[in-house]
Amino acid sequence: MSKRAQNERKFPNWVSLPEGGRRYWYDSLGEDFGYARYVKIVDQDEDTVAFYQEIYDNDGVLIEIHHKYPIDSGHQRVGGDQE
Repeated sequence: MSKRAQNERKFPNWVSLPEGGRRYWYDSLGEDFGYARYVKIVDQDEDTVAFYQEIYDNDGVLIEIHHKYPIDSGHQRVGGDQE
């Protein structure tokens, strides 16, 4: 199975990027609230350029981003309620 076919199978949503790559994503409902969106950016050869997780609250407001690849930066607050 090709890399593109594997990515399309795992990530039901995608958009083409200007230089031939793609931005793939899928959403996963949170156990306590909101949802997480897993995003994978690939180049024209379907090689991974970036992978990160976005955390949204119940209102769909982005509150955290966790960059996992190429460097794991941990969770970083970006909006929503700052506790």
